[in-house]
Amino acid sequence: MSFTPSIIDIEASGFGSRSYPIEVGIVTADGSRYCRLIKPYADWDFWDGSAEIIHGISRDLLLSKGVSGQKVCHELNKLFTKQTLYCDGWSVDYPWMIRLFEHAHVTMDFRISAIELILQEEHLIQWASKKSQVQKQLQLKRHRASNDAEIIQKTYLALVQNP
Repeated sequence: MSFTPSIIDIEASGFGSRSYPIEVGIVTADGSRYCRLIKPYADWDFWDGSAEIIHGISRDLLLSKGVSGQKVCHELNKLFTKQTLYCDGWSVDYPWMIRLFEHAHVTMDFRISAIELILQEEHLIQWASKKSQVQKQLQLKRHRASNDAEIIQKTYLALVQNP
């Protein structure tokens, strides 16, 4: 039986250093999903319209339907304590999570690691093409965090189970 990683993906207000997390999505090893919109803190005012076009989440939606950052942090800790969640964009996803937890004054009780660390070199070479195949197969209509997490997880499984 092969290892199935739990995957985290984060959508953000933009692409630069002033951006912040606006949605977190996770697909666990057993296929369960966690997804929350995050209400921006008052001093999180940077907004990039080009990022909004990609993820389809407006600032107004976050303000009306988003959950407080502190609540999201506590939920994540309760669900994933001492676990490792993997992502395919560690260099941006990890800093966004650190920013969220620091702003909420909550200690993160789980780890986030780059999925590249559990892949072999031949898998890394095939990653982009396999991910594109998985996206076509799944035909998910929205670019959202939990959908992206599912794509990443299924790409990983397709590579390691069917080399």
